[in-house]
Amino acid sequence: MAEWREIVVVAMLGLLTTSSSIAGAALGLYVPLSRRVLACVLAFAAGALISALAIELAFEGAQELHQHGFSANAAWSFISGGFAVGAVIYYATSLFLDQKGAAIRYPTRFYEYALGRKHKAAEEKIKLLAKCDLLRHLPPEEIERILPFVRSRHLDGGEVLFQAGDPGDALYIVANGKVDVMSAADARPGDGRVAGEKLAELSDGQAFGEMALLSGEPRTATIQAAARTDLLEIAREDFEQLVAKDHKLATAVERLSHERAIKNLSSGGGNPSRWARVATSNLDHLSRSEADRLLAETGSGAGLAIVLGNILDTIPGCLVIGARFAGLKTLSITLIMGMFVGGIPEAAASASMLRKAGYQPRGIFALWSSVLVAGIVAAVAGKIFVGSGSHIAIFFQAVAGGAVLALVAHAMIPESIHEGHSLIVLPTVAGFLFALWLALGQSMG
Repeated sequence: MAEWREIVVVAMLGLLTTSSSIAGAALGLYVPLSRRVLACVLAFAAGALISALAIELAFEGAQELHQHGFSANAAWSFISGGFAVGAVIYYATSLFLDQKGAAIRYPTRFYEYALGRKHKAAEEKIKLLAKCDLLRHLPPEEIERILPFVRSRHLDGGEVLFQAGDPGDALYIVANGKVDVMSAADARPGDGRVAGEKLAELSDGQAFGEMALLSGEPRTATIQAAARTDLLEIAREDFEQLVAKDHKLATAVERLSHERAIKNLSSGGGNPSRWARVATSNLDHLSRSEADRLLAETGSGAGLAIVLGNILDTIPGCLVIGARFAGLKTLSITLIMGMFVGGIPEAAASASMLRKAGYQPRGIFALWSSVLVAGIVAAVAGKIFVGSGSHIAIFFQAVAGGAVLALVAHAMIPESIHEGHSLIVLPTVAGFLFALWLALGQSMG
């Protein structure tokens, strides 16, 4: 009977600990609280959790092992091994869920995810652009201004892109496939074939038509796809618009035009791989429009990933709360406090992000309600399956502690810094010291 009472109490503790998430979601949706205040509250909770993990879990667990005959080094290795395993499991799972859409729960993790998406989408284009002599003469720091104007175009085998004498209105780069460069002589429009002499064959990464961006003169050759081919295209009007707005671009284009006139279009231009590296390194920011577009794309159909992400953040702490409970004297007050307080700003920030992603309030509350269920189940599971006292129990508590510490480092502290900047140093220390005071009062009282 006593055991069932403890299980009921543990279930209520799990519910209490996670109930703040619903309050936080309501605040994020309906109350315009200061983001800096929320950041300070989150930092305070992070400090309290660090204190609880260091003292109540790591140190006390090592003491228990020492009483069972472990040396100091062996006890440290045992506890630190559990923490390391928990941190790796949390981090790997968190990254996987973030890629499935769970990243939109928190601004900093979404920003990291969105930058990764942006880099991945731009990387192949930049590698191809780096092989274009004209663009490689331009400052690589300016490549981000060009990328939105780079369009994709597909050609079927035998399809003519343009013929000699057509207006020079764009630059092309072969993304994959092959095109034939044909002489102007005997070009026969209308039947899909070109009878001129084959002058050259261009394949992946090679550019053509770039002098059209400099002079606008008519084409001097005919281009026909030798096979199914994908091209990158930059229209002359778009490029001229960029040049008109940027003095550096205009200077570079003018310099290249002069060099080409003297050298008759000789290669020149610097190292393509280095240019690509510099260009890629200058993509580390997001415009408002890019962020909004990626937020909407990521949020679509990401409900399950968000639920699993919320559960992942909840389970480790509640497992520890349940595992260590053997009466009121063993209650992990500092851990409960840290998770409860931290749940408010976390849920508030998450609710705001989810609202921007297109979720309705009812759906947001439903997503965060999963945390309540996870908290109850995890606390009860910790009490029944992990318990306390044995070597295995201490190890699994350390595993859960490592996951909580990873949560603090991966989500709580970055979020608080994002909104509160250097100010969060003070509440973080205050949370640590307050949790230390509670722990000492509990153990020495």
